[in-house]
Amino acid sequence: MEVSALSNSLVSLFSSQIHLSNSNRTILLSNQRKSTFSRISVSSNSRSLFSSLNLNNRTNIVTRCSADNGVEDSKEEIPIEKRFKAFPTIMDIEKIRNILPHRFPFLLVDRVIEYDPGVSAVAIKNVTINDNFFPGHFPERPIMPGVLMIEAMAQVGGLVMLTPEVGGSRENFFFTGIDKVRFRKPVVAGDTLVMRMILIKKRFGVVKMEGKAYVGGEVVCDGEFTMALGKSE
Repeated sequence: MEVSALSNSLVSLFSSQIHLSNSNRTILLSNQRKSTFSRISVSSNSRSLFSSLNLNNRTNIVTRCSADNGVEDSKEEIPIEKRFKAFPTIMDIEKIRNILPHRFPFLLVDRVIEYDPGVSAVAIKNVTINDNFFPGHFPERPIMPGVLMIEAMAQVGGLVMLTPEVGGSRENFFFTGIDKVRFRKPVVAGDTLVMRMILIKKRFGVVKMEGKAYVGGEVVCDGEFTMALGKSE
C-alpha cells in the first residue's frame, strides 16, 4: 500500500510538472505571439504614417505645381497688347492747338497727360518713321534731331506759360537761353518721348524752367530753359 501510494504521488508530481512546463510554454508562446503582433501593428502603423506623409508631400507638390502653372497660365492668358494701359488724356491735340501757335510740320506735342496750370506739364510726342525730319536725319539710321527734342520740350513749357487761368497769355513765346542741356540716348522711330517741364522762376514775362525727356522711363535729354513772352507782331 505504501509503495502504491508513493508511486501515485510520484506520478501526480510528474504530471503537475509536465502541466506546469506546458503552461509555461503556452505563456511563452502567447507572449511571443503578442510581441510579434505588436511589432506587426507598429510596423503597419508606421507604414500608414509614412504613406500619409508621402501622400501629403505628393499633395503639396501637386498643389505647388498647379499653383505655379496657374500663375504662368494667367500670364499667358493675357495677350501682350492688353497688358499696358494707354496714357491718360488731359489735353488732346485740339486743345493743344488752341493754346500753341505751332502747326504742321512743327507741332511736336501730341497729348498732355499731366497738367498743373502755371506750374508744370507732362506731354508725349509719338516718334514715327513718317516724321518729316527722318528722310534727312539720317536716311540709313533714323534718329530724332536733338534740336527738335529741345523744341518739343519748349512747346510743353509753352503750355505751362500760355495759360490764361494763372495770369498767362496766348501770345507767342521765344527762347532767351538754354543751359546745361545733355543728350543722353538717341531717340528713334517707334519711341514715345515723354517730356516733363517744371516752372522754376517767373519775373517780368521771363520764365526759367527745368525739363527732362524720357523714353521707357530712362532720361534721354535734360536741361534748363529760359523763355520770354512776346507778341506775334
